[in-house]
Amino acid sequence: MTGKKALLLALALALVLGIVACASTPKADTGDTGDTAPAPAEGPKIAIVTSPSGVDDGSFNQDNYEGAQAFVAEHAGATVTPVREADMANAVKAVEGIVGDYDVIITPGFQFAPIAAIAQSNPDKKFILVDSFPTDEAGAEVEVENIYAMQFAEQESGFFAGIAAAKETKSGKVAVVNGIAFPSNVNYQFGFESGVNYANKNLGAKATIVELPSYAGTDVNEKKVGGNYIGDFSDEAGGKKVGEALLAKGVDVLFVAAGASGNGVFTAVKEAGNAWVIGCDVDQYDDGANGDSNIVLTSALKVMDINVQRQLDAVVDGSFKGGNFVLQANTDSTGYVAEEGRQQLSAETLDFLAKAYDEVKAGTIVPASNFNGNTPEKFPGL
Repeated sequence: MTGKKALLLALALALVLGIVACASTPKADTGDTGDTAPAPAEGPKIAIVTSPSGVDDGSFNQDNYEGAQAFVAEHAGATVTPVREADMANAVKAVEGIVGDYDVIITPGFQFAPIAAIAQSNPDKKFILVDSFPTDEAGAEVEVENIYAMQFAEQESGFFAGIAAAKETKSGKVAVVNGIAFPSNVNYQFGFESGVNYANKNLGAKATIVELPSYAGTDVNEKKVGGNYIGDFSDEAGGKKVGEALLAKGVDVLFVAAGASGNGVFTAVKEAGNAWVIGCDVDQYDDGANGDSNIVLTSALKVMDINVQRQLDAVVDGSFKGGNFVLQANTDSTGYVAEEGRQQLSAETLDFLAKAYDEVKAGTIVPASNFNGNTPEKFPGL
């Protein structure tokens, strides 16, 4: 933590606790020194609502939860409570059912977009919406004063995964496996495909992207996007089936962006013993342990925990402001794992990735995403 941030946190904590440093004079004849213990602090009560997988999915939801946990660890009196709704169709109702019990509600996932009406009906509550922008009853995007909504340029992180896959494949066949064709997942897919195409054109790679027609995706605008979509974020058996099918096609690097369904893909690769996975959202190196070896090549990062913590800090220090924001590499919100011991990339690939990261951060390279008008075959920087 930087000194500046530590100072800000300390000041914020002091304001919340109402700590007053002063000298006291003993009272005559009573033996009372005048020192009084401060009253117990009451920090914000936070809920994180997840569906369908919980906060221990090892990926998307867990990263958001860890951001809240980090905040709670630094703010006496603050609490965070996980609330899991197994049925994605009931996600918004789950928020409505608990809104009166908490000060801040974190909602990770595209399925929570329709919370705008709940937030507007509860102006004294704060909402942190991750991976989507709020929508009104007609489905139109809106900005709400008490909702900080963050989306990420997943296509940037997917782009780095694509470069890594194309440079490290031995079979010449790579693939991306997704959960549901929500915009964030399509961004990962298109970014990955952009990265493979970039590496083929500029970095001497010779990789083919493999897709299974029976698992092609359709996005929220009913546009067919191809790819390999399991159709669920909590179907490990389905994930394993897709993973096995791709391995049978000769794929030896799989970028997995599928939530808990991705665990099944990991299992398939571990059992095959001759392929790599690229993790998603968080550093998944520990999930890749397979006896004395590890199947994780690297992980594409979407830095949610820090951004969740930043907004909780803003609630405490009074700077919280609603709005819709797309977070990119220029705020260190996208990237890939380069730390020694947490990835297994060649020195050459790491060098290529570092240069590509600088170009993405500068806006020289703009990978394709679900809605930016670019395609994996034609984008700025290719």
